[in-house]
Amino acid sequence: MPFESSTPRQVHIVGGGPVGLMLAALLQTMGDYSIRLYEKRSPYTRTRMVKLDTYLVADTVESYCIDYIDEENVEAVFDRADLEEGVASRQSIAPDLRSLLLEWTLGFCPLNAIEQALSDLIDQRGTHSVERVAGDLTAQDALAIVGPDDILIDCTGSRSLLRDHISPAFGGVGGEANLFKVRLEYTLVITFLYSQTYVCDEYCKYYKNAENDSYKFIPAVHRTFYDQGVSHVTGIVNITEAEYQAMPSRFDSAWLRSNFPGVTLSMDRFIDRIKHETGGEILGELEIVRIPLDLYHARNVTSRKWHALDSADHPLASSPAFLAGDSAIGSPYFQSISLGFECAMFLAGLIGQQDLPLREKFDRYENFMYKQWLRVYMRSKMIKHNKDLFETLDDTFALLEKLHIY
Repeated sequence: MPFESSTPRQVHIVGGGPVGLMLAALLQTMGDYSIRLYEKRSPYTRTRMVKLDTYLVADTVESYCIDYIDEENVEAVFDRADLEEGVASRQSIAPDLRSLLLEWTLGFCPLNAIEQALSDLIDQRGTHSVERVAGDLTAQDALAIVGPDDILIDCTGSRSLLRDHISPAFGGVGGEANLFKVRLEYTLVITFLYSQTYVCDEYCKYYKNAENDSYKFIPAVHRTFYDQGVSHVTGIVNITEAEYQAMPSRFDSAWLRSNFPGVTLSMDRFIDRIKHETGGEILGELEIVRIPLDLYHARNVTSRKWHALDSADHPLASSPAFLAGDSAIGSPYFQSISLGFECAMFLAGLIGQQDLPLREKFDRYENFMYKQWLRVYMRSKMIKHNKDLFETLDDTFALLEKLHIY
């Protein structure tokens, strides 16, 4: 019979990125778990800037929503009681961890700074309940490390180790069988430091792009980080698939000027207008990466279907497993890390309820993650639609082609 008694004490967290570290930090304070954190890379080297959404530290249901678009989505998808339970659970987060979350919601922060801070927090607590295991695991390795009734959590990211192993319907066949994915667009993500405080809203984005016909440089709204008068600005430029394929994964402005002058012109016009208004200068070199913006979710995020097979000869038939973070849901437009932390907090809360039957934990996590998927899907599609409209504001017929009115 599938395991139905108290929660296992041994927890294996595969993946030592931000979500894996967050889960370890959350479970560490519950005091009744032996945690093994399997980390592929050390030290932390990813310097891209991220910002956490304020809903991670919301103290009321109303403050859980990001904006008016998100508010309608949340009201449509979640029950009020579920939201109230989530807000209440945030009050139980250890003060040292909550203070970090509050700091990260104020502005942009390097990803490796978040990872290092979580890692240091785990070590400084001195509980000795978290064991770090360095090395690169295969899916077979991950399945082999769990004993009966251990918990296995996959935090290995978008190229998840266990996504296609977590359900007998897929059985590890690969090829993203347990995945629904939508490719929204191909983009360049351009970041730079600016020597003055700079704020940009939708009006600013429109007027500074008025002469940009082929490409629009669109900085993120309300996500500019200020530090002693220096602004960290992140913007995106929509490109074609052919242009994406012709570019390296990371490059500087000199390479862009030599190979894609049209994109460069769009970027330069926007930056020149910023300089004219504020009298500042770009500090250092621009950082440019090309990425596909994908929106996806795993159709199964727990091993509940293995547990339903009473006689199954498979490690996940006796050891509960969960997908967390980008292994479960991935979203563009700076939403992914916040979504990962949100599911980590919910999962840690479920694991901590030792009297809750495992089947109910499975069902509640699957239900919660599907609702989060609906939330981020609707929000991302709306952002993409608004971007498409924005890029054709000066072309009436092109704008009308993108509208569906009654």
